[in-house]
Amino acid sequence: MLRLRLALLAAVLVVAAALVFVLQSGDPDPDVPVIPTPPGAQRGEAVADPFAYSAERAPELTRRAARGTSRLLYTRSPGGAAETAKRVAEFREPVEAAAKQAGVNPDLLEALVFLESAGRPDVLAPGGIEGAAGLTQILAETGQNLLNMDIDLERSRSYTRRLDAALRDSNLPRAAALTRARRRVDDRFDPAKALAGTARYLKLGLKEFDGREDLAFVSYHMGMGNLNNVIKAFGGGPRPYVELYFDSTPQRHQAAQELLTSFGDDSSNYYWKLLAARDIMRAHRKDPAALDRTAEIRAADASGRERLLAGAEKGGTRTFEAAPENTGLEVSTGLELRPEALAVALYMGSQVRSILGDGTLRVQSAADGGWSFRISRTYASDEQALAFQYVLDRLQVLDVIAWSRSERTIRVTAGRDADVLEPLLDRLG
Repeated sequence: MLRLRLALLAAVLVVAAALVFVLQSGDPDPDVPVIPTPPGAQRGEAVADPFAYSAERAPELTRRAARGTSRLLYTRSPGGAAETAKRVAEFREPVEAAAKQAGVNPDLLEALVFLESAGRPDVLAPGGIEGAAGLTQILAETGQNLLNMDIDLERSRSYTRRLDAALRDSNLPRAAALTRARRRVDDRFDPAKALAGTARYLKLGLKEFDGREDLAFVSYHMGMGNLNNVIKAFGGGPRPYVELYFDSTPQRHQAAQELLTSFGDDSSNYYWKLLAARDIMRAHRKDPAALDRTAEIRAADASGRERLLAGAEKGGTRTFEAAPENTGLEVSTGLELRPEALAVALYMGSQVRSILGDGTLRVQSAADGGWSFRISRTYASDEQALAFQYVLDRLQVLDVIAWSRSERTIRVTAGRDADVLEPLLDRLG
């Protein structure tokens, strides 16, 4: 059930830096990751990439990735993020018991429930009773063969069929009786037993990955075998997931990145969404009313654009005049952009052209007082489209931009954090 994607990645390498993102211009050290000039550029120098991995940056990259992926939880959670949090919170006691059994953080296990079932103990994934089911969405085969769960598929299927009929007929007493009966023959539908099964998996994951809690949780969705293959391709040895994710590029650990992207965003970004769910649950416990208001606002902002624009300054734009060979961009005459948005466009143009070696992106128009711009979806090749998609996805995960797609253009909105890219402005005429 995993989506496959072609791995086309930009050049982001390892650099020692402070927790904040700092750009350095000048003649970079050969070992320092850089934002390169496009092939054939006549103006501008390569500058240090503020979005590259280093051990010192790991906490900041992790925070940003959780924030950048939280949009999906606010826009896709059944009934909304606040309602999902209320449902999930009802299972806090068995969550804590299971977390103690597994030796993991209960907040992360609670977040897993948020992601997997949105707090609905009887939910059944597409694919039938053999597929993922219950509060923690355990596959029947995994439950039977790895987690020592009692799962009678034939009887569970029969009860599920009769339960669906009772719900269609609005026969709630019969539906309740069938729900109880199904829980007796299929542990996945019993919340406490489902959590206990998940705890056994996480305990196995901790053992498999030398006690690394982040990798144990990543493996819950990706699978231990798949994650072990990524680690092997990376160079071996369990290491923080933030390193596996952000330090796998075409220039560094390309094979690992190709594996990660082949599993799709659902698996490669699972840990970031887990942290985002954890933060939502903490907000629910701290101030449910405030979360209600936040969830309503965030749900209405499907692309995340309004959040990035909140409090953004007006004015201070600059005319975007640039030679394509210096920027990897073709620009409409008289385009006015904020320096932050202009720097994002230059980053995109440089990265995409560096991946491909040639070609340009077409910047067509500005919006939102110069904080947003549109790029044409008429690409020189499929490879250029995929390279551009990679840059969009990586910057969105890092909460630097928001983007949305229309029939003919991609609308990109820069956040104020994009000011770290402003040394790229020296590439303009």
